[in-house]
Amino acid sequence: MQTYDINVKKIKEAATLPTYGSAYAAGADLYACLEDTVTIEPGQTILIPTGIAMEIPAGYAGLIYARSGLASRKGLAPANKVGVIDADYRGEIMVALHNHSMAAATIEPQERIAQLVITPYITGCFHVVDELSGTDRGAGGFGSTGRK
Repeated sequence: MQTYDINVKKIKEAATLPTYGSAYAAGADLYACLEDTVTIEPGQTILIPTGIAMEIPAGYAGLIYARSGLASRKGLAPANKVGVIDADYRGEIMVALHNHSMAAATIEPQERIAQLVITPYITGCFHVVDELSGTDRGAGGFGSTGRK
């Protein structure tokens, strides 16, 4: 398993560094850096601060995903489904949590609110062409490969 040193700056003293829940966890938990409990009403989205900024290595991105427990127990997940932290961003990491449930949900100070996966990416050089290479699927869209 490959690891990288990631520089993290605490913007707020009470911030908690990301942690991995197990030896093979792909995502590091991000923590709410709050002074008080926050309530998120049904259908509402609130930006939750983490109190940290970090240096994602060049050629990598930090992807913010839902924590399955928070989503299944409280109906809370990132509003944009997957947040993207670019390698050149140096501001505070914020998580836009959306309440998908029918009941108000709370976030406590230092609660784990999302998970961060650091992953490589490819930058495309886009070229206009007259034709694309053929495939068996072709231009078949949603549901075109079968239902079962």
